[in-house]
Amino acid sequence: MATNPQDEKLRAELASLRLDRGPAAAPVKPRRQRRRVLPVVIAVALLAALAAWILLAGRAVPVTVVYATLAASGQAGPAPVLSGSGYIVTGDRYVSIGVRVPGRIERYFVEEGQTVHRGDALVQLDDRDYRAAVARTEAQLAVARANLDLAEAELRRNRALRRNGVVSAQELDVQENKASVARATVAQLEAELAQARVNLEYTVLRAPTDGVILAKLKEVGEIAVPGGFAGSGDLVRMANLTDIRAEVDVNEADLNRIHLGQRAQVTPDAYPDARYPAAVVKLYPQVDRQKGTLKVEVHVLEPDARLLPDMSARITFLADPAPAAEAERPAVLVPAAALRRDAAGNTFVWVVRDGRARQAPVETAGEVGDRIRIAKGLSGGEAIVVGTPPARDGARVRIADPGA
Repeated sequence: MATNPQDEKLRAELASLRLDRGPAAAPVKPRRQRRRVLPVVIAVALLAALAAWILLAGRAVPVTVVYATLAASGQAGPAPVLSGSGYIVTGDRYVSIGVRVPGRIERYFVEEGQTVHRGDALVQLDDRDYRAAVARTEAQLAVARANLDLAEAELRRNRALRRNGVVSAQELDVQENKASVARATVAQLEAELAQARVNLEYTVLRAPTDGVILAKLKEVGEIAVPGGFAGSGDLVRMANLTDIRAEVDVNEADLNRIHLGQRAQVTPDAYPDARYPAAVVKLYPQVDRQKGTLKVEVHVLEPDARLLPDMSARITFLADPAPAAEAERPAVLVPAAALRRDAAGNTFVWVVRDGRARQAPVETAGEVGDRIRIAKGLSGGEAIVVGTPPARDGARVRIADPGA
């Protein structure tokens, strides 16, 4: 078959344009290469983590510790069983003294904060009207007694004349009636005079009991009237500070831990270092339905001038005295910051032994000031971790220098 010269020439030109790439390269398989590299990377990461863990496990972590205190027998005092915030009150609450007769306030005999005794004068009302009423009634009584004397004298004469038949029985009856009316008038005016004198006494308000003046409720020159709305007739408010108490609302779920006569302790917020012994003297007879609480009162046994009505305070109820054998056992005390709780709610502390931190389960038995009484789990003298806890049980630790 004949070849066309033009076709040959075209093939030659195409052949001159072809690039020589050499032998063909083998196809790349990227997925297989990544599969071979991934285990190596994982192995390196695991080795690095293992090395870091070994390095950290071998390093002692600094911790801050305190030492469990072993208190002598009776030194820690009775164990608290319940605590709550309340207020200082007085046994008689507040005594508001008001007027019993209307009048203008003339002067006060006392000032706020002044101590008064039963019967001391507190306020003087304008008494001119009441003195006049007494004088008027005394005069009326004098007239009535004079009339009575005259009526009785006439009655005696008429009785004698009646025996002689000079006067009739009717005239004697009239005279006896006049004498009876005169006697009744005298009795009536004597009662009115007694009332007038009482009203005159009421113009001076006196202290019904010993106490301290808390407030003067009206100013000199104002008109005071008995009763009224919201005690508008009250002039002085006082309190008997010899019977100081504290009241607190106790949740009804905790009432089984409170009883009459139970020992307690009162700590005013204004003086947190003060401790006042007290005793439960009143459990109110009705629970507050909305709050679910019962008001409890404790009597402060040794009050002083620092305790003032309405002062906020913390009331701590104490456990009953323990049996002699139990009371002789020493108490272990630790700071409240040392106590921890695990996921199950169990209480424990971190104890440092032989350079390692160990969890030590404990049982608490109330508060003693700012420390916690430990009933079981510690014997005293242990180094207890406070602040940042160790990473795990058994971790190597070292006690940090307090001055660092």
